[in-house]
Amino acid sequence: MRLVFALLLSFLASAGLCASSPALTPLIGNPAAPLVLKDPKGVTTDLARYRGQVVLVNFWATWCEPCRQEMPSMQRLRERLAGKPFTVLAVNVDEPDLRVRQFLTQTRLELPVLLDPGKTVTRAWSVRVLPTSFLVGPDGRARYRLVGDIDWSSDTVVGIVTQLMNGG
Repeated sequence: MRLVFALLLSFLASAGLCASSPALTPLIGNPAAPLVLKDPKGVTTDLARYRGQVVLVNFWATWCEPCRQEMPSMQRLRERLAGKPFTVLAVNVDEPDLRVRQFLTQTRLELPVLLDPGKTVTRAWSVRVLPTSFLVGPDGRARYRLVGDIDWSSDTVVGIVTQLMNGG
């Protein structure tokens, strides 16, 4: 019976008939956990280097369908805010770098992707479900969290990011 109910809720949500879509949850604004990882080419990126910018930190995996579905909207958001103090860091959770590189080649996404083998950073950010994303303010504090996928290029999200860029 529980399985039938879960399947029904899933169907209603996917058909847009259930108000269970995730939303950005405001956070108290504690300093973001450290994030120092390498990209698939071996170049190290440190979140601290982006101080003064709003950073969308997205934890994802290639096997995660909602993760794959939201990635094009992250790219559209990045393009929409080009030239402004905003960046995206897509943290792949514990997958071989070859698999990640193949995924990026196939999808032609142009997002900065970082690899978290062993889930050290994923654990430090208390991520338990994929996708999970954070908006980090220019001051280096985590301002919003989202568990689940969303259209990152929506006017609502752009408004929140713009507000953060303006010190809000």
